[in-house]
Amino acid sequence: MPRGYDRPLYIQPFDQRSSLVSKMFGWQSPLSETQTAEVAAAKQVIYDGFLDALADGVPREKAGILVDEQFGAAILRDAKSRNVVTACPTEKSGKDEFDFEYGEDFASHIEKFDPTFGKVLARYNPGGDATLNKRQAARLRRLSDYLAGRGRSRFLFELIVPPEKAQLAELNGDKNAYDRELRPHLMVQAIAELQDSGVEPDLWKVEGLERREDCERLVATARAGGRRNVGCIVLGRGADNQTVRQWLETAATVPGYVGFAIGRTVFWEPLVAWRSKQMRRDQAVAEIAQRYRGFVDLFERKHATLSSAA
Repeated sequence: MPRGYDRPLYIQPFDQRSSLVSKMFGWQSPLSETQTAEVAAAKQVIYDGFLDALADGVPREKAGILVDEQFGAAILRDAKSRNVVTACPTEKSGKDEFDFEYGEDFASHIEKFDPTFGKVLARYNPGGDATLNKRQAARLRRLSDYLAGRGRSRFLFELIVPPEKAQLAELNGDKNAYDRELRPHLMVQAIAELQDSGVEPDLWKVEGLERREDCERLVATARAGGRRNVGCIVLGRGADNQTVRQWLETAATVPGYVGFAIGRTVFWEPLVAWRSKQMRRDQAVAEIAQRYRGFVDLFERKHATLSSAA
C-alpha cells in the first residue's frame, strides 16, 4: 500500500489495559477469568456507545476504534464485520520503554485480527537517554518494516514526549510551560529522529498543541521527504473537556490533521458512574455516544473552514 493516511478519521480508543485495571478496578495482574470478563464487559459499554453514535449520524467511513486483544477480541471481530476502521495495540501496556506485547510473536497477533492499523505507543524524548531511544527506535523500525512489507495493516504511531527532569527544572517544574514552550519543538525533533531511524508511520497520533504554528510545523515534519499523504490525529491524554476542545479547534484548521483519538475524556466518567451504580448501563452508553459525537461535530465544523477558505 502507498504510505500515508489522509482521510478523516475519528477514533474511539479504549485499549487501556494496566491503567484501566489498576485505576478503575483496583486490581493487579494476573487477573482471574472472572476479572478479565468484567473488564471486557466494561469495554463493551464503551463500544456500544460508539455504535450508538454511528446510529445517530457519525459517518461510519470516518469512524474507528482502538481496542486491545486481551479484553476486546470480540469487539474487534464485530467491528471488522461492520466495516469499521479498527486498530490494535502492539506495545506492552504501562511501560516506559517500548517493547512488543507478544514478543517475537507480534506479527501473528496482528494477522489474527487483520486490523486497519497496527498501533504502537512509544514515549520518546530526544533529550532523554540516547541509548534507550536507540533501542526503542530499532524495535519500532522492525514493526514499521513488517507493516510496510508483509503486513496488510497500516501503521499508527502514538507519540508521547514526557518531560525529562532537567527539562522541567529549567522551567521551574512548570508542566504547563513545558507543554506550551518546549514540547512542541521536542515533538517535531522526535518525529524527525524516528524517520531518520527508518520508522515510517502512515498516521501520527500526537499530543495536543495550543498554537496553530506548532501544528503546522509538526505536519510539515511528518510529511517531509515525500511523505505527503501521512496524516496526524490529536490524542486526548485524559485531559478535561475544555482542554481537548481547544486542541481540536486548533488542529482542525491545519491541513494534515485529519481527526482525533480521544479516549478517557469520552468514556471514563460515564464508566465510573455505571460501575458505582450511579448511572444505568443504557445511560452510560448514551453519555459516551453523546461525548464522542460532540467531538466529531466540533472537528468537522472547524475543519470545514479549510474548504471554505480554499
